[in-house]
Amino acid sequence: MSAATAANAAETLTGVLERIVFLNEENHYTVGELKVETDNGKRSSGTATILGSLPGVQCGETLELAGAWVTHREHGPQFKIASFRSKLPATVYGIRKYLGSGLVKGIGKTYAEKIVAKFGEQTLRIISEQSARLREVPGIGAGRAKAIKKAWDEQSALRDVMVFLQTYGVTTAQCLRIVKKYDIMSRIVIESNPYQLASEIDGIGFLTADRIARNLGLPTEGTKRLEAGVRHALTGFEEDGHTAVPREKLAERAAAMLEVPREKIDVALDALAASRDLRFFPRYASDSDPLVQNTAQARAEEDIAACVNRLLSHPSALPPILVDRAVSWAQDKAGFAFAPAQAQAVRTALTEKFSILTGGPGTGKTTILSALCAILSAKKARIVLAAPTGRAAQRMAETTRLPASTIHRLLKYAPDEGRFQHNAEHPVAADIIVVDEASMLDNRLAAALLRAVHAHTHLLLVGDVHQLPSVGPGNVLQDLIASRRVAVTTLTAIYRQGARSQIVGVAHDILAGRVSLPPPLSRAADLDPHAELQSIATPEPENCIAQITALCADILPRQLGLDPWRDIQVLAPMHKGAAGISSINAALQQALRPAPPSQFSAHGAGAAGGFAGASARPAVLGVGDKVIQTRNNYDKGVFNGDLGRVSAVAAENGVITVDFDGVTADYERSELSELQLAYAISIHKSQGSEFNTVLIPLLKSQFVMLQRNLIYTALTRGRKRVIFLGDPAAYALAVRNTESASRLTALPFRLAEDPASPAAHSA
Repeated sequence: MSAATAANAAETLTGVLERIVFLNEENHYTVGELKVETDNGKRSSGTATILGSLPGVQCGETLELAGAWVTHREHGPQFKIASFRSKLPATVYGIRKYLGSGLVKGIGKTYAEKIVAKFGEQTLRIISEQSARLREVPGIGAGRAKAIKKAWDEQSALRDVMVFLQTYGVTTAQCLRIVKKYDIMSRIVIESNPYQLASEIDGIGFLTADRIARNLGLPTEGTKRLEAGVRHALTGFEEDGHTAVPREKLAERAAAMLEVPREKIDVALDALAASRDLRFFPRYASDSDPLVQNTAQARAEEDIAACVNRLLSHPSALPPILVDRAVSWAQDKAGFAFAPAQAQAVRTALTEKFSILTGGPGTGKTTILSALCAILSAKKARIVLAAPTGRAAQRMAETTRLPASTIHRLLKYAPDEGRFQHNAEHPVAADIIVVDEASMLDNRLAAALLRAVHAHTHLLLVGDVHQLPSVGPGNVLQDLIASRRVAVTTLTAIYRQGARSQIVGVAHDILAGRVSLPPPLSRAADLDPHAELQSIATPEPENCIAQITALCADILPRQLGLDPWRDIQVLAPMHKGAAGISSINAALQQALRPAPPSQFSAHGAGAAGGFAGASARPAVLGVGDKVIQTRNNYDKGVFNGDLGRVSAVAAENGVITVDFDGVTADYERSELSELQLAYAISIHKSQGSEFNTVLIPLLKSQFVMLQRNLIYTALTRGRKRVIFLGDPAAYALAVRNTESASRLTALPFRLAEDPASPAAHSA
């Protein structure tokens, strides 16, 4: 192509998509190389760079493009796409390229060569209509032929959906999930009720479904739209942590969002309540503005309250214990005398059927757990230890020298049944269950746990109420403490090694509203490698990221021998922004990943490929990348917040493999949205974890997230070393801001239905 053709006049271009250089999962923006064809595909006139929106296209397809030539200052002539048509390849070259892209499971480059060599231009028809003939190809047996046909049919269904949805802004990953859910019925489901997608498919929300519906011509005030809109408005409140919202507030938000009269929303609310999709909860006898709840959240709160009543009304299964003598024995075993508050905490845990232990770092929670487990082990009691995250469970096991597991693994999810194996009918066999990091318990996980606690089993929840609340909806630990239904021991004094810890000292300064960071340094190279707590003044976002990169990729590994993947974790307040999680991840991925990604993308082959994950900024995942699981996946045995590392990318099968500390999980294209890069993660996602070294970037531009409990949670994730970066004024702003958003739930009202309450203990 000559530069002379690089004019802005409308032109057309036809050819085979040779490779995908770049693909943005969110908007389908693609940079690719097109093998330009002339004379009806019989002759090639070279390769052209093309750019524009190309939803759902694969390497090897023939594209008919309309657009204009532009000239890039560095890259020269490029064809900017205005519109396009795509068709399956008809030439031997295109078919070989198409099949060799890894698009169809079971066919890689080797088998693509063999199949096309056998069937030539009839290849795609043979696969579609006479797949048994694939067995004529050496190396393809009945099983592989059947698998290829199945994969081809799935890809054909996906292609139909992609063509249908490409004008509605639906991403490729979303289309993959639609086809996986509905298979050949995908288009029928979409045309009959697109709002069904929002309630049944992860990653597709109301706004996407509504855009499809309106393009299909469905009525603005139709019943399906109104009810889906109300559910979406309620979901918005749940995303803010609420499990309930006043009816008036919900109706106002839904009416404004849908742009419909308020009375239409009232009709939809009543219909949803009649069908039990939503529940109304009156807070008092003549409540004209009841709380509205998702049915699942309402059931969870009902079960929590019922389980509290059940536990408090049944005798203990613990063996007889002379409590004061047991505490003295535990002190002798530990080699030091407990403080009065610590001794009282052990007594409470042994005597109260359901109790809560809360306190900040260094206040003795670990001492109490160790003493309690030593006493109960000596009495041959059945002790079960659990925590919401794998890292918290591992830390619990190290502290007590007893086995500990995540709550999900303790309850044993059965994928074929869609429920936990341990429940009210099959409770956990234990005399006492101790759950650490209980502030992380959201409504539904807390309900699942409590259902599985036998009526005679002791239950002790341990947590720090000053940390961030659970990621999911609910305020369970705070609600239980406020109810005064269960015994609560609150530890405030700092003991022993905690008193000498800079991290612990500053954490308590934060709770008291005191700004007490060490004087900031001007650059990472000046750090004292042996100091526990330091800060670096980097108010400019670019410099902040540069200093983080230097620390992770060079300074800390070189000076202290730290592993950037296992020992160092960046915790940031926000995903977006110049120094947000997405930007930090991009910089650290480039600096730390040991090798380029496999040459395979989530949407076809490409030399600059890799798997395109659906994070806040679409990323390309390759072998060696640090990733985080973003939702519970019971089938794989991995859960929201689990950290892992990409161990393999199989282009031929379209599968990425991740190692989560010994638990290996495979991800297909449709599941990639469950993964995000994790060189940097949100402070919320770090709850329940501890890391050798924590880096915390804070800038004033993040002011909407800078709150005391956020910075406190981030600081207390550091086991040996914490380094603050950014603007010291942002740290001060966070320490002084106590206006964390309160959460509205119906659990306090349900717990108050039984006013009996043991006295709370405070120390």
